[in-house]
Amino acid sequence: MPVLTRLIPSPVVVDISRGALDDLAGVLADQRISGSGSLAVAISGGSGRVLKERLAPVLPGADWYPVTEGTIDAAVKLADDMKGRKRYDAVVGLGGGKIIDVAKYAAARIGLPMVAVATNLSHDGLCSPVSILDNDNGRGSYGVPTPIAMLIDLDVIRDAPPRFVRSGIGDALSNISAVADWELSHQVNGEKVDGLAAAMARQAGEAVLRHPGDVTQDAFLTVLSEALVLSGISMSISGDTRPSSGACHEISHAFDLLFPQRAALHGEQVGIGAVFAMHLRGAREEAGLFADVLRRHALPVLPGDIGFTVEEFVTAVRYAPQTRPGRFTVLEHLDLSEDGIRDAYHTLVKAVGQSPDSHSGGR
Repeated sequence: MPVLTRLIPSPVVVDISRGALDDLAGVLADQRISGSGSLAVAISGGSGRVLKERLAPVLPGADWYPVTEGTIDAAVKLADDMKGRKRYDAVVGLGGGKIIDVAKYAAARIGLPMVAVATNLSHDGLCSPVSILDNDNGRGSYGVPTPIAMLIDLDVIRDAPPRFVRSGIGDALSNISAVADWELSHQVNGEKVDGLAAAMARQAGEAVLRHPGDVTQDAFLTVLSEALVLSGISMSISGDTRPSSGACHEISHAFDLLFPQRAALHGEQVGIGAVFAMHLRGAREEAGLFADVLRRHALPVLPGDIGFTVEEFVTAVRYAPQTRPGRFTVLEHLDLSEDGIRDAYHTLVKAVGQSPDSHSGGR
């Protein structure tokens, strides 16, 4: 009889609730992640430093490591510092996406399990098998194990800057566009699509797209948190970022590389990329819905909303396929000239309307 099941790499604990942070010590002990309490905790200079004061009394065996940069050098240094200190049971990443990405890489480098404790919801890297880190060539994606546990305290999330919470909305919605790109590659090139990973990523995006709430409500924050966690797990299932990264992310990476001093938040940029990609593939109704939902959540829709001119956007879109060689999306499929991109953009503006704060000049 054939084996009809498969193992799915995922955290042993996912706790998304108010007061989840108060259960951290119990989770570590109950799940036998750290019986001795010997922990290395990577913290940000902002929310992480504040929460250290709250957690230090219940984690007496922890050593605290401030992380200031989301770079490969910072991740390697963190790993080296932990190796030179003492033997730890696990690494805890306490902060936003940058801190968690650094902690994931450092934990993988020294062979320790990693616990992710998110203080904002800026993107879906919280629970993914990938660390996005800046390097000498710009920014790179590094494969790492999925966190062994994931805690999101809604009370902590409420204290985060609203922009860093809304950013995750754009990243979640972009799943829908990314899966469409994956299916396009299957139709054109025969690329294999993992149905479970695609379904998980798409439904995560749809849950956020269709939810009537906003970031002031626990119900919406729970759905958004779950969507970002499911996006990460979908990438573990597929073994790459395909379920959550398509043309939308290529455009965002192009912004990062071409305009590093002016790039916006990741989720803001991929949201803009997703609207444009859906428009390119002829899904005009969906592109309009994306735009409406992004605006309802005070997120950018057009490049002018984050300070980029039309010509800068055209340059970024034309360059975008170079950011992910070998990945096939609607951008590679259409292979538009600069004039073609410009025409598509102007058609999009007519379809979704100019945002009130959009402008044609740079920041």
